[in-house]
Amino acid sequence: MPRWKALPEELDPGLAEFVEELRRLVDRSGLSVAAVADRTGYGRASWERYLGGRLLAPKGAVLALAEVTGTDPDRLTAGWELAERAWRRSETRQDTTGEALRIAQDRRASTAPAPAPARAPGTGARAGGRLPGDAVPPGARDRAPGARWRRPAVLLTALAGTLAVVLGAVWLTSDGERRPEARPRAKTPAAAASTAPSLPAGVRCAGDDCVGKDPERMGCGGARARTTTSVTVGTTLVEVRYSEVCSAAWGRIVRAARGDRVTVRVVAPAGATAQGRVQHGFVRDAADTDAYTPMVRVGGAGGAEVCAVLASGLDGCAE
Repeated sequence: MPRWKALPEELDPGLAEFVEELRRLVDRSGLSVAAVADRTGYGRASWERYLGGRLLAPKGAVLALAEVTGTDPDRLTAGWELAERAWRRSETRQDTTGEALRIAQDRRASTAPAPAPARAPGTGARAGGRLPGDAVPPGARDRAPGARWRRPAVLLTALAGTLAVVLGAVWLTSDGERRPEARPRAKTPAAAASTAPSLPAGVRCAGDDCVGKDPERMGCGGARARTTTSVTVGTTLVEVRYSEVCSAAWGRIVRAARGDRVTVRVVAPAGATAQGRVQHGFVRDAADTDAYTPMVRVGGAGGAEVCAVLASGLDGCAE
């Protein structure tokens, strides 16, 4: 039985090539996945996802594997950067496909024929002994009481209306005319020019719109973000992550354990609301080895501080 399962068919070729490289390193080392997890500090469940192509291994995990297997870290880092771009492209395609499906569903719902109105009880029954549209017997209207007097009255009313229109036209066009002042037409206000900046494909927010939101889901992470500063607390890496295109920052901890917490706080004026200036994240599952916070609005790369409080009792901050 082969050691590794076949990678998902929909996996991007660039990412699949990097996963195969990681598998070869593990095979050459002779280590089991559990042993790799023990020596790198990343959980076994995480490594199973990395080596199965279900999740991109974080850069810290790749560097740790390079150290364990005696591999050139620069070569492996270059491969990881290409794989990360492929991972982001795949996420963008999934987002675009999901959006197209939602638009198609909305269009189908909006063009669906409206249900026929229910017929009121009694509709179609004879009214006054005659159905609507029934032929009227010749001379029936003349035989109706007062019929011969109603028609002259209708004619006189029509003649009076016509005479009033003619007299009004003569009065308006005669000498010394008194035409009503023309009312100025209401001007349609010009559409305000859009001042919202155009965002790159896959990026869903910028500035205050990003406050409290997930950086990965909003397209601010990956290749669009960088670590501006970091510190190691015990064996846990604490990072300040910053995205210029989103004008936002967040905190991340790597090689963490269940119960470890991370907090990001705005330390420079950035225009964010008071409620959004501090965000928290923590490791919920024992199988996870990293966590990150929602975003805060910052005015630049040096506008945030990230602190970690570990379940072991250690703590530290990266400013």
